[in-house]
Amino acid sequence: MSPEALPPTRRSFLRAGTAAALALTTAGCGFATSDDPAGKATAEAPIDVKVDGDLVYFNWADFVDPSVFEGFQKEYGVKVVQSNYDSMEGMAAKLNAGNRYDIIFPTAKWAERLATGGRLRTIDHSRLRGAEAVFGGYDYFADPWYDPRSAHTVPFTMYKTGIGWRRDRLGDLTGSWEDLWNEKAKGKVFVLDDRDEVLGLGALKLGLGLTTGDRADLDRVTDTLRSLRPRLRGFSSDSYNNLLNGNADMTQAWSGDMAAMLAQAEDPSVFGFEVAREGAPVNSDCYAIPANAQHPGTAMLFIDYMLRPENVKKNIEYIGYPMPVRGTEDTYAALVEPFPQCLVTADDLAADLFFRNGDAAGERARDAAWTDVKAG
Repeated sequence: MSPEALPPTRRSFLRAGTAAALALTTAGCGFATSDDPAGKATAEAPIDVKVDGDLVYFNWADFVDPSVFEGFQKEYGVKVVQSNYDSMEGMAAKLNAGNRYDIIFPTAKWAERLATGGRLRTIDHSRLRGAEAVFGGYDYFADPWYDPRSAHTVPFTMYKTGIGWRRDRLGDLTGSWEDLWNEKAKGKVFVLDDRDEVLGLGALKLGLGLTTGDRADLDRVTDTLRSLRPRLRGFSSDSYNNLLNGNADMTQAWSGDMAAMLAQAEDPSVFGFEVAREGAPVNSDCYAIPANAQHPGTAMLFIDYMLRPENVKKNIEYIGYPMPVRGTEDTYAALVEPFPQCLVTADDLAADLFFRNGDAAGERARDAAWTDVKAG
């Protein structure tokens, strides 16, 4: 396959739609707290773990190994009806429009919004045979900030953000976000087309809070990022393809995408991935069952099926993202041996550099800062 014809990365190619949807962030993408007692009772009722219909699945495109879907359908005699979203804002818009799904995969901050708004079913972990390998193996997820006691979620993936680069063109880097300003890479640098990620790198470089909504802080972040603009080739979430096809010498990148790149690179040794010493954002996608799901029992069976170690290993190797299931760590370590900094450790989680929800004023300030950064 010609490098110019490489397919977009699984997770990121649809994320390009995030920018277009940013206006939704402060204009109704949140979820009002439900004041419907009957609805609240339903959301909190235990789910019977049994087949109660086909599974209506809503996730990023191509983010589960197809053989895992096939195995689930065959074992339980159901169909998996797939729909995909192109951003978290897009997912929220579909939910707010009344669309009904049985299983969704919000990031941490979106899981918090959904749970706080009463839009998720309670998940009784004692009814999932695979839950102990998650919550017994990864203490962080037993009581995460975004969903106390993980009452409505089970973590699906973990990842962090760093810098991917071409060693054959730039040599070694210094291990700092400052590397994006490397004179040798001028004109061949990309940053992600993602508000939180780009503002976050500027904030971390300056020693500020990752998701600051303070206007004075954001003015400093914007000034810093403005100084990067002459070095940028563009904003793109197609991080590893830009490296593979030679459009980029350096790019801000998600660790999982860089791990996925290893399977496509003819010579992985010419590439590198580092996380900056000033800090690396970390994130998690979660399994969640919407409050209006029509087949929550099948959704519970699907979560449990996905948590089986053999299926976790298939998905890790397919999408390149680690999953917090005890016993699968060696699979991921082997996959990212050339890029050990792709590993997400307990220390990474404890550093707690998650993107968090701000208040309305803070979110508006961040939207305005992002607009300034994109405009240059």
